[in-house]
Amino acid sequence: MTGTGTGTSLGEGPVREGPFRVGLVGYGLAGSVFHAPLTAATEGLTLDTVVTSNADRQQQARDEFPDVRIAATPDELWPRAHELDLIVIASPNKTHVPIATAALKAGLPVVVDKPIAGTAADARELAALADERGLLLSVFQNRRWDNDFLTLQQLITEGGLGDVYRFESRFERWRPELKGGWRESGDPAEVGGLLFDLGSHVVDQALVLFGPAATVYAESDVRRAGAEADDDTFIAITHTNGVRSHLYVSATTAQLGPRFRTLGSKAGYVKYGLDPQEAALRDGERPVAGKEKEWGVEPEELWGRVGSGESPATGGGAPVPTVPGAYPAYYTAVAAALSGTGENPVTALEAAAALDVLEGARRSARENVTVTL
Repeated sequence: MTGTGTGTSLGEGPVREGPFRVGLVGYGLAGSVFHAPLTAATEGLTLDTVVTSNADRQQQARDEFPDVRIAATPDELWPRAHELDLIVIASPNKTHVPIATAALKAGLPVVVDKPIAGTAADARELAALADERGLLLSVFQNRRWDNDFLTLQQLITEGGLGDVYRFESRFERWRPELKGGWRESGDPAEVGGLLFDLGSHVVDQALVLFGPAATVYAESDVRRAGAEADDDTFIAITHTNGVRSHLYVSATTAQLGPRFRTLGSKAGYVKYGLDPQEAALRDGERPVAGKEKEWGVEPEELWGRVGSGESPATGGGAPVPTVPGAYPAYYTAVAAALSGTGENPVTALEAAAALDVLEGARRSARENVTVTL
């Protein structure tokens, strides 16, 4: 039973019944904290196989999912592709394209963690291959289901801010010491650094909210001693509709700014703090199918504020209830897409558009120019 569909949208053709069997490639942070718990908690999906060559991670997977099968390499999956319905790729960035290509050629639908590829051209090639094979190719842009993002979407849709002029988004951390690993590597083949890591999130969110980018300007620095990849980056996007997005990603921010500050013709929305879902998943909390409304809820003292002419830091504006975060909704949508009853929640072409911006930002920072897309 192999789930099929195009790389852009589904819902055409016969309805297929689950549960759809998932092969998860990679059991580091992304695989063990995000993808395994979320797929396991999704009605219509079942975690069948975890792929990792690390003995400790193999044991961790068995402890957490006693019925799971273990494979040491992705190549072990392709001869038994008929036993699987979906491949989820949560391995290092440089492996995304080759593993996704192999999976699609084996006839398997694919979910790829962000960034889908190191270049927009590679992302579009994967999208073309998925369309050619009639297979789902989706990108795990989970922060479209962050609580603050869902709240801001609602405010914009309801017109509470008026016409938005400027969107400020910060994904900042204070990590003065290097952690090591491929994410901090300066080797371009690793697709490391914050521009393509956290930048993939903030750029995707900006494009979803305000549409295509017309120009991009960026400043990208390596601040920490011994660091090889960018750890403090600013991206300015001018959207084709005139909205300006100012996006900050950093590991060297000693005082964290607001996660969002969105300014419109009627009011502004300011929200501090990260969505709590990642912390909950790291702490071992798990969403439960059928109890989605109990997941991702934020306490009232962390709600953002909407107002005009005053600072929220001094009590200005009115608190706005934060919409609960909903990471499980991504895989619920994937299951619906595999069954033929729903759409691909995040397409490869959407991810390619974000990579256009990220590549433009990298060029802008390197050459000190504004890049027209």
